[in-house]
Amino acid sequence: MWDRLAAFLYDPFLRTSERLGMADRRAALLAEARGRVVEIGAGTGLNVAHYPREAGEIILTEPVPAMHRRLAARAAGHPAARVVQATADDLPVEDASVDTVVSTLVLCTVPEVDPVLTEIARVLRPGGRLLFCEHVRAEDPKLAHRQSRFARPWAAFAQGCRCDRDTLELVRRRFDVDRVDTARWRGMPSVVHPLVTGSATRS
Repeated sequence: MWDRLAAFLYDPFLRTSERLGMADRRAALLAEARGRVVEIGAGTGLNVAHYPREAGEIILTEPVPAMHRRLAARAAGHPAARVVQATADDLPVEDASVDTVVSTLVLCTVPEVDPVLTEIARVLRPGGRLLFCEHVRAEDPKLAHRQSRFARPWAAFAQGCRCDRDTLELVRRRFDVDRVDTARWRGMPSVVHPLVTGSATRS
C-alpha cells in the first residue's frame, strides 16, 4: 500500500523542483548519453522525455512494482526505451555491454552503494560513462549536522533515502570522476539541497 501511495505522490512532490531547475538539469545530463544506455532506479520515468528520440537502446530499470507500472506507461511512447523490473545491483545485461549508465537521485536510496557501483562497473564497456545527478552530504558543517539529525526521519518518509550520504566520495572510490557541477536542489527540503551532477569512467 505504501509503495503504491509513494508512486502516486512522487511526481506531485517533485513538481516544484522540476519547474525550478531539475527538469533542465535532467535534460542537460541526458544529452550526454551515448550508445546503449541503462538507467538504474528510473522511478516513474521523469527522465524519459529528456532522452534523445534518435538514441540507441535505452534500458530503464526499476525494482518497485508500483513505480515500474508508471514508468512503463510513460516510456511507451519512446521508440528506443525498454522497461525492465530489476534492482540496481543486479542488472539484466551482459558484462561490458553498456556505453552509458544513468543514475539520477538513486544512490541516496539504495541500501548499500558499493554493490551498485560494482554492478555499474561490470556492465560498462571500457571507456563507458556513468552520468549522475545525486543529492549529497553538505560541506557546510551546520547543514551536515542537520542532515545527520534528520537522517532517520527523512529515510522513513522518503522510502529509505539517506540525506546524509557522502555519495560523491563513494563514487570516486570506484570511478574516475571527470566532471562535477554543484547546485542547490531548489523546491525541496534543506536536508537534500546539496546536489552534484557529473560524469565518471570506470577506474
